[in-house]
Parts: sequence; structure tokens; C-alpha cells
Amino acid sequence: MRWLLRIVLSLILLIGLLVGTLFLLPADKVAGLASDKLREATGREVTLSGRLSPSLWPQIGVATGPISISNAGWADQTPILAADGMSVGLDLMALLGGDIRVDEIALRRPRILLEKAVDGRVNWALAKTESTGAGNGGDSAAPDTPRPFALEKATIADASLTYIDHATGTRQQIEGLNLTARLPEYHGPADLALSARLNGQDLEATARVAAFGPFLAGETAGLTAEISLAGARGRFDGQAGLAPSASGRVEAEARDIAALFSALGQPAPDLPKGMDRRMAAEGQISFAGSKLSLRNATVQAAGNTVTGQADLDLAAKPRVTAALAASSLDFTTLSDKTAGGGSGAGGRKTSGAGWPETPFDLGTLGALDADVTLTTDSLSAGGLHLGATDLRAQLVDRRLAITLNRVAAYDGAVSGTLVLNGRGDGSVGADLTIARVGMQALLRDLAGYDRLLGAADLRLNLLGAGRSMAAVMGSLSGEGAVSFGKGELRGLDLAGMLRNLDLSYMGEGSKTIFDAISASFTIRNGVLHNDDLTFSAPLMAAEGHGAVDLGRQRLDYRLRPTALPGSDGKGLRVPLMITGPWEDPKFNLDLEALAREELELEQKRKDLEERARAETDKAREKAEQRAAEELGRKEGESLEDALRRKVEEEAVRGLRNLFGGN
Repeated sequence: MRWLLRIVLSLILLIGLLVGTLFLLPADKVAGLASDKLREATGREVTLSGRLSPSLWPQIGVATGPISISNAGWADQTPILAADGMSVGLDLMALLGGDIRVDEIALRRPRILLEKAVDGRVNWALAKTESTGAGNGGDSAAPDTPRPFALEKATIADASLTYIDHATGTRQQIEGLNLTARLPEYHGPADLALSARLNGQDLEATARVAAFGPFLAGETAGLTAEISLAGARGRFDGQAGLAPSASGRVEAEARDIAALFSALGQPAPDLPKGMDRRMAAEGQISFAGSKLSLRNATVQAAGNTVTGQADLDLAAKPRVTAALAASSLDFTTLSDKTAGGGSGAGGRKTSGAGWPETPFDLGTLGALDADVTLTTDSLSAGGLHLGATDLRAQLVDRRLAITLNRVAAYDGAVSGTLVLNGRGDGSVGADLTIARVGMQALLRDLAGYDRLLGAADLRLNLLGAGRSMAAVMGSLSGEGAVSFGKGELRGLDLAGMLRNLDLSYMGEGSKTIFDAISASFTIRNGVLHNDDLTFSAPLMAAEGHGAVDLGRQRLDYRLRPTALPGSDGKGLRVPLMITGPWEDPKFNLDLEALAREELELEQKRKDLEERARAETDKAREKAEQRAAEELGRKEGESLEDALRRKVEEEAVRGLRNLFGGN
């Protein structure tokens, strides 16, 4: 830290003066002179207590008693630095030759207090009270651009460091800090090693700057550094500067996330199961100005390995751009759900408690913007098992849109867009196309239901609003359509139920084989409505309509299966009611509706017979009227008499014509 370096260099420059005057002036005068010079260099009150002990051979130096440096005026009254004593030893021959070579500098039991104010001010920002240039008899080099020196060994023993951030109310404590620094040549390498206890956890660190002088002057220099804390470790090997800037290879690993955050004085994040174990990352990093780049990166977490590259721009709102790839990703260990018995083998049973009302944490969506692409050969998450996946996630102003370019799923494919909007009250949207997806495996993984076999095509457009799953499902709106090819419905024999009017054709061993199923639907206020379901099977056909309350997880649906001729059902149609919670639906034959339909059919038959009789009578009347007109029927004469008379007249006329009479 520059402030500590300024103090040390000021002490070194004072040593010659102190040693020369120690034998000529009283100790309190010498201490006062040293305090004044240090106050000029730091802008703080410096107190030297106890006797100053000089030495001339084999090295020129001085040892102090207790020393303290005052804090900033706005900060705590505790000194920024207080130590039991300090000693400095210089190479006498080098000093006589005009060089500063420190053989040893030691600070005993220092207590360092660092503070950051609410407005961002820091107490380690030091300012000189007056120039220490040549005009005042000092060295022409200011402490910020120090005169070259060499340091054989510097030690800090049994130090403590406290950091207080008044803006966040956090406090960090380092105890038992031991530090060793070496700088054999000013323009050569500098080495630093330290050990300490940070909030009860062991901390160790080492660093080497390849060219200290240029580095301190603001140039880029080689830097290697290693740190370990609470079972975590990090390493950097590359170039760095005080600008700040850095480029090189970085490696990091953490095996106990909770212990690491505890050591940093922070509450452990509520990570999903699996993420709290080993995490590691490595890659080529570069940082300059406000931009951080990571190339050839490998990240390992929860048993997964992801490779790729990423860029972080901190100029305004943080923005992440990344391209990631993995051979496989398995996040099943991150799920809080556990497998259990369900309606089918290997399925999971729902609790029946309804959708969770726990509020979504949408605040994190506003932390940054992002544009991330991910490709993987397989992906398992939330109970789902997907194949080759190619997706893009874009987060802009709290709105996350995930574009599914290509997702292989259950022998089929999924494409479309998912949206999570953190603006306002929050919303969730989906616009998906699902082609030829195997429904048995999908529903088994998704809902623990394995009784529907067949491949389905699905078109889905949904929008829900709210800050919890319950609110979203209760507000869903949208539309869609679904169709199946050949398949099987297990646990229900519709044909047997229809033939025998018996609900016992349910359960294990029962099944309905079908040729096709199709339906379209609309969703309003969380309720799905359908009125055009068609179901065709070798022995029967069916139509259906009704509602599915997605918010309340309830069914109210009517299926009207019809036994086809030749299936021993003789065309019988029996409505089937499916009602109740969808985790335990009730199936009932609607015999009252069947009787009502029979009455309606009988009435229709009677109406048709009446209409047929009426039409027959009307036709007969028209025929009689036409015949009467043609026969010239006389008043009071029956149609039969008119016909007989007409025949006789025609016969007489025929005979007359035959015999030539009148």
C-alpha cells in the first residue's frame, strides 16, 4: 500500500538524521524531530514513545518504542496504525556511497485500522502538509516517486488489521498477520509472503513482482501470486500494473463455499445442493480499464465442466457476453425434489398442496445485462433429460429471454422462446413448438405420470403474470394445439367400460390403444378450455370437451366414447365424466346424460316419423288433387267413381272410333 510505503521510506530517510543527532540532542527532541518529519510526509500526527536506540555497527539503524499514526478526522479515534515498536537497519557502506540499502526493517505487533466512509472516503488516503523537496533540505524525490532503494528483508510480526465499511456496516478482522518482504534490487524482483487468521480461517499468500521499480512507476511488470483461504486457493501468473491492469493465466478452486464466505465475513449464499461443494475455474484473463476478458476458460461446478470465453464490461451497468460449451450438463443434484412413488414406475408423486406461493427473487435480474450462448450434447435439470441443446440467453433491463434454437428431447425436438420478465410485477411467457416428443418419458420425468404412450406434436403460446408460481399459473392466458399418432393409454379400458357400462375397467392391466388424438385449446385466467378433442381407436371413437383449471389443479372434463359397430357395443355412446384434482381424478359414467340422450333420440325418432307421415299425407293429397283434375271429377263424386266413369267414357269413345260411328 502506498501509504505504508510512504511511511517506511520517510523513516529510512530520517535514519541518517536521527543517528547523527541522537548523540547530540535529548531523546525527546529527537523524537519530536522525527515526528515532525513523518507528519510532513503523511499529513497525520505521528507519536514516537519511549527511547530511540541507535546503532552504528555493523549496520546503521535505529529502534523505536511504541509508535502510532493518527486516523483521519472523520474516522474512528483509534489510530490508523499503532505498533509496539519499529526498527530499521541500513547498509552503512552503501549509504556512504549514496545508495539506500535496507538490511532489515521490522514492525512489531502493529494494529492497523482501515475505514471507508459512507460517502466513499478512505482513511488511508494520506496528504503531505508541506513539500519535502530540496528547498526544505529533503530529498528531491517525493515519497510517491521514491528514490531507488533495496530491501534485504522487511518483517511484520503478529499484526492485526481491521477493515470497517460504514456504508455496508461490515467489519473484517485479520489476526496473527505475519509478513515478510524482500527487494534485493530496486529494479529487480520483489517477493512477499504472509500468513494470518481471517475471521477464524487460515490465510496464506505469496507474490512476486518481476520488476519492482517499473511496477511502482506505473509500468506493467511480471506478477505471480498465490493465495489460500479456508480450503480455497487461487493463482495468477502473468503481467500486471497499478493502473490497474492485468493479463495472464488464473486458476481458482474452492472446496467449502460456506467456510470461504464465513472467512470473508459474508453470509453463505443459499446455493442448491451440489453447488456448495467443489468449484474450480481456470483460463487466460485480461483486465484493463473497465473491461475484463476470459479466454480458454474451464469452469467446474456440481460435477459439470463448461468451457468457453466471456467478457465483462463494467463501464456503466455490468454486461456479460459469453459463449459456453459442454459435453454434458447434469443439474439433477441441484434439485430439492426427491424421487418417490408415483402413479407409475419411477414417477414422483405431487404433494397436492397447490403451486408454491414463495415469491420469485427477480431482483437479481437487474444486477447486470447479459448475452450468453450455450451448446451441450446433453442436459439434465429439474427432472428433465434433454439431448443436444443449443440455446441463447439474453438479459436486458431485467428481462431474460431464452431462445431454444435446437433442443433434442425424448426422441423429438423443441424450439421456441422462454421469457422471464422482472419488470413491474413480473411475468413469464413461452412460445414453443414441440415435435414428435415421446410423452411417456416426458410426463414421467416432469410429473411422475407414465400411463400415456405415444409421440406428440404441440404448439404452445402462454403468458402469465405474478411474482410466485401460484400467481403465474392462476393468471395464465394463451392458446395451443396438440396431436398424437398411434399410442396407448394405460390404466383405463374405455372400450371395456363402454361395452359393459362398468367403471371397474380401470387400474393395472387396463389399457386403451388409440390411433390418433387431436385437440386445440385456449387459456384464460389460468383455466384451459377445449371443445374439439377427437380420439380414434380400433374399437371406438370419442369426442371431448371441458376445462382444466391450471391454477387450482382441477379437472372438469367430459369424454364421449362411442363403441364402433362390430365391437359388440353396437354403436353405444356413454359419456364419461373426469372431475376433481388432477393428482387424483374421479371417473364416472354419466348414465343420467345417457338416458337423457336416449330420450332425446327417441323424441327425434318420433319427430321424424311424424314429419314423414305429414309429408306422405301431403303428397297423397297433391296426387289426388291432380288426378281429380285430370279425371274431371264431378261434385259429390268419389275419386274411384270418377276414375270408373272416365274409363267407361274412354272405352265407349274407343269403340265408336273403331266402328266409325258418331
